[in-house]
Amino acid sequence: MTALKRNSPCKVNLLLNILGRRPDGFHALETVFHPVNLCDRLTFTRRPAEIQLTCSDPSLPTDAANLVHRAATAFLSAAKISDGVRIHLEKQIPLAAGLGGGSGNAATTLLGLNELFGQPLPAAKLAELAAALGSDVNFFLQDQPALATGRGEIVEALSPFPALRGASFFLIHPGFGISTPWAYQNLDRFPAAQNGMPGRARKLINLLQAGDLAAASPEFYNSLEAPALDKYPILKIYQDFLRAQGAVATLMSGSGSTTFAIFPELAAAEAVVEKFKAKFGGNCWLAVVPVS
Repeated sequence: MTALKRNSPCKVNLLLNILGRRPDGFHALETVFHPVNLCDRLTFTRRPAEIQLTCSDPSLPTDAANLVHRAATAFLSAAKISDGVRIHLEKQIPLAAGLGGGSGNAATTLLGLNELFGQPLPAAKLAELAAALGSDVNFFLQDQPALATGRGEIVEALSPFPALRGASFFLIHPGFGISTPWAYQNLDRFPAAQNGMPGRARKLINLLQAGDLAAASPEFYNSLEAPALDKYPILKIYQDFLRAQGAVATLMSGSGSTTFAIFPELAAAEAVVEKFKAKFGGNCWLAVVPVS
């Protein structure tokens, strides 16, 4: 039986502004997502019954604790499909990294299965399923930069930013993860970060659309850096080093622990790799990825 193969990209948050806790327990936020062309790989094959998930990373569960499995279950139920599916997940994106790898896997599963089974569900239904799976999943149903609001599930796609044309992301995962629940729970110790002023996202978007990366540089912001950098000061040390090497902006992505920098040119970012290893050793996961 023919298998369907799909890449599952990740993301960085160019801005993550927490706007306070909502009555339902979630935090209201505004965030600017940007896709990163660094991908896991998913392979889908129809089978007579049941969901069978395998993964290249033995540390990941392959039962209903995995977002891919949950996305497949939700899709088959919503589409009223009695057949099953075999899914293999080849992981490249670090875990608990703030890069949205699991959310991207879930969205790619919804899109992949909809294609595999002949498009039984409209886009609006896929978006509904995605929102129920997690706050970041809806972003990955499309491939553009985006403004997300609500708890992250209300997504407004944006055109590529002229200010980032030719630029590259320099990504560092330090070898440890940061739990998203921990990051949000510890925001209580930082009231200013927990109750941000709305409008920061649109300001950054306007500057990036205007094409001036230097002017946009001070507006990159992540509320969750407050607890994360307090507990893990090495992330701040990485940021200071990257700025000293010519990065226009540095920021932790999502709830971390991945920290990224934006360099105006690919060659400038690539030149920092060996300098970083010389200063901090070779234990970190590093990637240089062109923005477009």
